[in-house]
Order: sequence, then C-alpha cells, then structure tokens
Amino acid sequence: MTYSLENARSLLAIALIVLVAWLLSEDKRRFPFLLTLGALAVQAGLVLLLFAIPNSQAVLTGVAAAVDGLAGAADKGAQFVFGFLGGGDQPYLTQAEGASAPFIFGFRVLPLILVISALSALLWHWRILRWITRGFGFLFEKTMNLGGASALAVAANIFMGMVESPIVIRAYLDRLSRAELFLMMVVGLATVAGSTMVAYAVILGPVLTNAAGHVLVASIISAPAGILLARIMIPETHKAGTAYDYAAELRYESSMDAVTRGVQDGVMVAVNVAAFIIVFVAFVWIANNLLALAPPIDGEPVTLQLLFGYVFAPAAWLIGVPWSEAHAAGNILGVKLFLTEFIAFIELGAIPAAEMSERTRMIMTYAICGFANVASVGIMTGGMTVLMPERRAEIMPLAWKALLPGFMATLMTAAVVAALPQHVFAR
Repeated sequence: MTYSLENARSLLAIALIVLVAWLLSEDKRRFPFLLTLGALAVQAGLVLLLFAIPNSQAVLTGVAAAVDGLAGAADKGAQFVFGFLGGGDQPYLTQAEGASAPFIFGFRVLPLILVISALSALLWHWRILRWITRGFGFLFEKTMNLGGASALAVAANIFMGMVESPIVIRAYLDRLSRAELFLMMVVGLATVAGSTMVAYAVILGPVLTNAAGHVLVASIISAPAGILLARIMIPETHKAGTAYDYAAELRYESSMDAVTRGVQDGVMVAVNVAAFIIVFVAFVWIANNLLALAPPIDGEPVTLQLLFGYVFAPAAWLIGVPWSEAHAAGNILGVKLFLTEFIAFIELGAIPAAEMSERTRMIMTYAICGFANVASVGIMTGGMTVLMPERRAEIMPLAWKALLPGFMATLMTAAVVAALPQHVFAR
C-alpha cells in the first residue's frame, strides 16, 4: 500500500470544503455530523466497490465496452447523415496516407448526445432506468433522511439532466420545502446527465485509462457530496421531507413515443451544448485579445487560462494535485466554473499525456464532472421557473446560492478519490 502527503492533503481539502459550507450556513447550530460521516463513507465505499474489490475490473471493462459500443453506433448514424465529416471514409488525405479521420466535435459528440438521450427515454419507458433510479432514491431516503420526492429527484439527477429530473416529481414540486428545493438544485449542479456523461468519456478515452468508469463513478458519488453541502448550508427544519408514493412519474405512451421525445429532448441538449460552446469560446477569444494588451506575466502573455491557473491552482493543490501540475489543473477548474464543463473536458483531453500525470488527470476528471457553472445556473432557473412559475421569486436567489456548493461538491469528490491509496486504481 502506498500513501503519501498528497493523499493526506486531500483530507484537509475535505475539511475546508465542509468548513466553508458551514460558514455560509443559514443555521450554524444545526450541523449534520452523522450525515457528514455517512456521506464521506458512501463516497469512499462506492469508489472502493467499483475499483478495489475482486472482479470490479470486469464491471469497468463492461462499462467501457458499452460506451465504445454506443459511440460506435452514434458514429454510424452520423456517418449516414454527414458522411466523411462524421468519421467515415475520407475522400482525401488529411495529413499522411493512412491517417485516421479527424475528430470533429459537432459531428462526433453531438450525435452521441441524441442517441443517449433517446436510449435513456426508452430505458425509462421499459422501466429499467426507472427501477435503477428508484433503488438509488430508496438508498438516499433511508441513509440520508431525505423525503421520498426529493430522494427520487436526487437519484434521477445521476442519470438525467438537472431540468429533466424535476419532471419525475412534477406533481410534488409545489410541496417541496425550501431546503428540499435547494438540495435538488445543488445535486443537479454537482452531477451530470447520462447523455453528456458518455460524451465526456469519449473525449477522455484516448488519454485516461478507464475514462468511462471514472466519469460514471464521478456522477454517482458526487450526489452524496451535494446532499451534504446543501444540508449544511440550508438545514431541513422538518424531521422528514415530502412523502412520495411513486404514482406521479415521467411517463411515455409507447416505445416510439419515448424515442421521439427522447430525440426531441436530445436536440435541445445538443443545441444548447453547441450554442454555449460557440459563444463562450468566442468570449474567451475576445477576452484574451483584450488581455494581450497587459504586460506579460513571467514572460507569458496574459490570457484567461493563465489567470484561471493562478487563481485556482491552490484549490487544485489542496485536492491532491502536485504543485508542479497545479497551474494547469487550476486552469481547467476555472474553465469549468466560468465557461462550461464541456470545454473543460475538451481542454483536459487535449493536454498531452507527457504533460500531465495519470493521477492528476483522474483527479481532475472527478473535479469537473458536474454541471456547476455560470451558464448552467441560467439553464436551471429557466427550466424550473417553467415547472414552478409560482415559486420564481424563490428559485432565482436559491439557484445562484447553489452554484458554490455544487462546485465544491465535485471538488470534495475529487479530494475523496485523491485521499485513497493510488494502488486502488492501478489495476
């Protein structure tokens, strides 16, 4: 067993994250000690369950094979529509004879979002995803003292989007307490949707071993962290939350209806992803051109990425990244928070293997695997105000308040992973 100061430093990061949440708490006298221990135990336990126990590698290999299969299926559909732009046979030599097809984000990743969205809707209609979600909901309800409605919404956030998951409990939204509403927002920002989860794994696949397994585990174990930080910041005043009888659910009329609506939802997600990436990349270009007028720092031109690196390097170092790589990791954290996690994953995947260690890349995968960014707050408030127009005045301030704990939840998840001995993942 190998254990170092880098592992131990991550424990300090966990304590500091909990401390910050407590300092921002609306009721500092109601600190959930048992929930804190339970959430950390659940996170560490799930990581060990999926990486350390015998035969766990077979599960991860299966997840990776499933992701590869879905990506291949999406490529076939994209190639039928877009031809060689979707990765098919190239009509010309790109660089040298025998060179592989270029990876064009718009024609390779966005179609994958459509396929996963339609498949998720179909699996929900066939009750497969519904029962998996119910299982996680029951677990959260019994182990973390959540009401049935909020527990199911939290579980749905692991596999669905932060706007889609409230639809699962739409009939109960007006009965959620302020603390339950805030908790649902925080967990929504701390996790990612299944439609984008697979896309992240495809982006990181060439540079990170078991990328699909890490992305899946990251979304699952960030949920307990989100629950904990939300409960610290806005404690529940009632002993038990909103009850849920599992009668009011997201429903489809038929398998074809599920596929149709899944494709329609996927189109909205894909268009939003493409639109935000176009806009924010353009904004970064504009900002970097303006910052180029400033004097260089240590001989390097001033850019947003350089500034993000300096600001967030201490946070990256605290969660377990070596200081020699903290600046590059801090840049990724800043991009994730102020731009989008998609751009952060693209930039993480673009860093050559020789310039970032496998351990640091793994830690950063957990640290950025969540929707907590400025753009997502707008998406979340827009979706929730449509579902709950009468609570608009309550939703708007809570959404911005949820951004910080949502971001800290993924940092906490990364710190838990970094605190574990490295040999757990070296299989």
